[in-house]
Amino acid sequence: MTRSAPDRNLGGDFAGRAGRVQTGVRLMGKAVELTDGNFASETDTGLVLVDFWAPWCGPCRLVGPVMEELAADYAGKVKVGKLNVDDNLLVAKEYRVMSIPTVMLFKDGKPVEVMVGVQPKSAYQARVNKHVPVGA
Repeated sequence: MTRSAPDRNLGGDFAGRAGRVQTGVRLMGKAVELTDGNFASETDTGLVLVDFWAPWCGPCRLVGPVMEELAADYAGKVKVGKLNVDDNLLVAKEYRVMSIPTVMLFKDGKPVEVMVGVQPKSAYQARVNKHVPVGA
């Protein structure tokens, strides 16, 4: 009996799209892909939680799903974005991101919180909650 190789494309197209971050598009509960080109406009107003990451970074892969959960948890209150430091050196350099993962919370374009390394979801929530207006 011969067995055929598994269909590697089975669900691959859907799975690939589902895992991607949307470039400059804000979907309810989804992280926005930030770039050198859109960073200032995406972070200039309100609260924005930014995950500085790279595809080769193992610990960054642990933080990514947490950022997606936070995007859903804070939908309408806090924008969540991801910036690939390999592809966007200018912003990474401007904010002196020396280690990844680094997560920064921006308020009206200025960093107000910085967290380096993998943190539990509750640590990110505690930092964000300090800046979310009461009743929001």
